[in-house]
Amino acid sequence: MRLAYRWLPLLLCLSFAAQAEDASGVLLYRYVDSKGVTVLDRQVPPEYVGKGYQVLNSRGRVVRTVAPAPTAEELAHLRAQKAEAEANALLLQRYSSVIEVDKAQARKFAELDTMIASVQTNLQALLAQQAGLQGQAAEQERAGHEVAPQLLGQLTALRDEQARMRADIAKYQAARVQAQQEFAVDRARVEQLTH
Repeated sequence: MRLAYRWLPLLLCLSFAAQAEDASGVLLYRYVDSKGVTVLDRQVPPEYVGKGYQVLNSRGRVVRTVAPAPTAEELAHLRAQKAEAEANALLLQRYSSVIEVDKAQARKFAELDTMIASVQTNLQALLAQQAGLQGQAAEQERAGHEVAPQLLGQLTALRDEQARMRADIAKYQAARVQAQQEFAVDRARVEQLTH
């Protein structure tokens, strides 16, 4: 019996040491080196960390797997997915249904159509004013006089203003076409996300 008690402290020490190793959790790392050989070691060299590795406990069981670092293409794909998810979330904050997209489009078209109509009305007024001034210039010429420089200046200013208004109308019409395209894309995306 005394012999068994002599070994007891040594057995307890070994048992505590094994438990301490299990408690620390990490004994070995398993990774593949540059030659394609699987290596077991107490640490992973820095040049292999990005390739992924496994952490094994004292019994040789895998307790954790660290995946390889993503490639540049995978990172780009992940960024694109994240950007798309954020864009979808913003779109759904703006429009909860296709009906809301249609209402927003109708409001935008009404706004642009009102602006176009307003500029066209002003343009018609300028054309009428120009016709009146041209009549005065024709009368001066028929009377054998030179057209007054002030009248010529007014006619030039009217033509410049008309050109500016026509450019505004073209700008609003282009904005309407662009808005129609953007709303079509938003509508299709909302329809896809809500069904």
